[in-house]
Amino acid sequence: GRTAAGSGGGRRGAAPDLTELLPQWLAAAARHGYRAPSALVPALLDAARARTDLRPQALALAGARGLWLARLNPEWRFALRGGAGGGGELPDPADGEAVARLWEEGLFAERVALLGAVRAHDPAAAPRLLATTWATERAEDRLMFLDSLRSGLSEGDEPFLEAALGDRSRNVRATAAELLSALPASALAGRMAERALACVGPEAVVPPAECDAGMLRDGVVKRPPAGRGERAWWLGQLVESAPLSCWRDRFGGLSPAEIVALPVAEGWAEEIHAAWCRAAVRQRDALWSKALLGPASAPPAAGPGTASLAERAKLLETLTERERAAWVAEFVRAHGLSEAFQLLGVCLVPWAGELGRAVVDALDAAREAGSYPWSFSGVMGLAERCLDPAEADRLEALTAAAQDPPEASPGAAAYWAEAFQRLVATLRLRGAMLAELAPPA
Repeated sequence: GRTAAGSGGGRRGAAPDLTELLPQWLAAAARHGYRAPSALVPALLDAARARTDLRPQALALAGARGLWLARLNPEWRFALRGGAGGGGELPDPADGEAVARLWEEGLFAERVALLGAVRAHDPAAAPRLLATTWATERAEDRLMFLDSLRSGLSEGDEPFLEAALGDRSRNVRATAAELLSALPASALAGRMAERALACVGPEAVVPPAECDAGMLRDGVVKRPPAGRGERAWWLGQLVESAPLSCWRDRFGGLSPAEIVALPVAEGWAEEIHAAWCRAAVRQRDALWSKALLGPASAPPAAGPGTASLAERAKLLETLTERERAAWVAEFVRAHGLSEAFQLLGVCLVPWAGELGRAVVDALDAAREAGSYPWSFSGVMGLAERCLDPAEADRLEALTAAAQDPPEASPGAAAYWAEAFQRLVATLRLRGAMLAELAPPA
């Protein structure tokens, strides 16, 4: 589906929204290794209670004093469930005896945190630790533990994941299969490639006639969602799980862009291209992502891979930060802001100069067109949080009230001036905030 840049919103006034800057304030404080002054800890805990997205960084900033206070106030008890369960220190991941003891005796939250720490210290040690208790874990816990292997996933995880394909839980099997398909050299990826290549070629697309036991073991879900045909559903799963490298030989040595540009047997283009999009995201393949995105200037509905902005945003995340910003900047220049919200959301903050200029120019064009600014409140809110604070001076000229253009909505010019005043004020506040948090040179 598509998320319009103007969803929600309304008149917000000219004052900055301080609550929207809290995540950046917390992130900057964490980067510099700060701890909150004692007097601020209660306010931090209140903010974290109200907004779960703030909790990890707020609790880190609150430190041990925050955990101590949480034991005294039932409203802050959530802090005791975060991180290492009751707030105890995790053992050194290199201390095998201490790790084994906490893994055997710890609370679930402690074990999740421990597994993450072990994974970060020695990726190969995480599946070994999991294997020691795997057979006795509950299905929902196995699923959570297995999901933690996404971070640092490598060929070394294949034996454990291959064994998990035989798990008694369908969700565990599906997750193991998904992780294995993200490893193009895995045995599962090879099996999926063999199946997919038998179905898709330059001349025809022939979906599988049945979902056999081997496909089921390799994570193919047999029953399709409502409205999807069985064979198309199975085909999509095979193609998305096959290594993208297998298609080059199948299509006579063509590049990803050339393959994507080929005509597809009638009725199958959307299914095949959507599956390739999912494969490119899963395998983090930037070359295929670029091919499936196509030129940013092309009409969104005519993209070679997918018209879905949500899927395009996922493809963009496989590109470098510079490539991502350049593609989205070109998209904004070509199509404006009405469909850019999700795409802007995956770009590095602060937005690169080219991207920032494209957004500001598009906002200025919208102002001149005479619509109300709250039609673009989503993008304006992103701009407040994501534009480089150095852009404030360039935006100053747009803060002055002007007469409404011909055929403009009544009062639109004044509302736009107010919106740009808030944008400039927020950028300057962000600049001051980050400067204050920066350690002395």
